[in-house]
Amino acid sequence: MERASDDPNRIRTLAVTAGDVVTALEARAQRDRPVVLRATPPFSGRMRARLHVAAEEYDETPAPLHVDPESLLAPTAPDYPRPADTEDALRADPDTEYTVDLHHDRHQEAVATWRERVRDHFRDTVTIETPDGPHEVAVSILG
Repeated sequence: MERASDDPNRIRTLAVTAGDVVTALEARAQRDRPVVLRATPPFSGRMRARLHVAAEEYDETPAPLHVDPESLLAPTAPDYPRPADTEDALRADPDTEYTVDLHHDRHQEAVATWRERVRDHFRDTVTIETPDGPHEVAVSILG
C-alpha cells in the first residue's frame, strides 16, 4: 500500500468531477474569479481535486496543489459564450426581431450547450506545477 506524502510528485492521477471543472471554467469566464481545482496534502498516487476559490496567500505547509481548470481542456474546446456574441448572432438573424428577453433566452441556451459540449474536450493528462517543477499526471474525470 502506497503511503501518503508531502510531495506532490507522488501524484500519478488527478481525479476531478466534470461538474467541478465546468463550474470553475464558468466562474472564471463570468466573474473573473480565481477558481481552481484544489488537491490538499497529504499527497498519494490518486488524488481528488475539488472546486476552490483561491486565496492570496497560504500559510499551510505543505501547500495545497492548485490546478487551473483551463489546463484540463484540449485546444479544441469551445469558447465560453459571451453575451455580446449571442447578441451579435441574434441581431444578424434577419428572421428574428431582437428583444432583451429573447437575447437572455438565447444566451442561456448557448451557455447550456457549451456546458454539454465542453465535457467532450477534457485532456487525458495535465502538467501540474510542483515545488520541484512541472509534473505530468493522468486525469480521471468523474461523473
